[in-house]
Amino acid sequence: MRRIHSARWLRTLAVAAAVAVVTLLPAQALPPELSETLARLPPAAQARLQANGQRWDSWNEDQRREFGRRAAQWGELSAQQRGEHRERYLAWQALSADERAQVQAAAARFAALPVDQQQALRAQFEAIDRSERRGWLLGPALGADYPALQPLLAQLPESQHAAMLAALRGLTPAQRKELAVLAQRTQPQDRERLRAGLLAAPPAQRAAWLSDALTR
Repeated sequence: MRRIHSARWLRTLAVAAAVAVVTLLPAQALPPELSETLARLPPAAQARLQANGQRWDSWNEDQRREFGRRAAQWGELSAQQRGEHRERYLAWQALSADERAQVQAAAARFAALPVDQQQALRAQFEAIDRSERRGWLLGPALGADYPALQPLLAQLPESQHAAMLAALRGLTPAQRKELAVLAQRTQPQDRERLRAGLLAAPPAQRAAWLSDALTR
């Protein structure tokens, strides 16, 4: 019974979200069950739904039709494809403005190439290891360093992702190379301790921490 009730609640939540996003009806205009469901959402989620509704109201008919077309395309994707799209979106959101500009410039250069060169580059990219391909989601700087840093990032707990990426982006390219050397010579069972030491060191002292760790 609990499983059935949970599934029904999730369906109700999905309907409530759709109603809020598309029509932005006030809570009192919704059926009681949906109003209660919306009221149980965290304030941040309610604010996002309201902002989405306001965005919808600001669109003209052409923009709404385009949104409908894209929504239909999204609905045709497999669960795996949707997961990949979400991953790329979140990775893009995590990039700095400078990194986004670099990526956009690279995309423009790629688009200007002849089709045969584009196909050759795509094939070359698809031929590399999948883990390395995913590493490029971290942006131009960390993407280039990812293969060397992979031992440090493998099996990184979800709770440490944001802090670790911020720490790596705060290092200079030379410091990331030093960290890669340190990660590769550290035994797998000791890498968790290495990550903890890096994250515990204040940003201003990480260069000294690296130098000390390399000389041990």
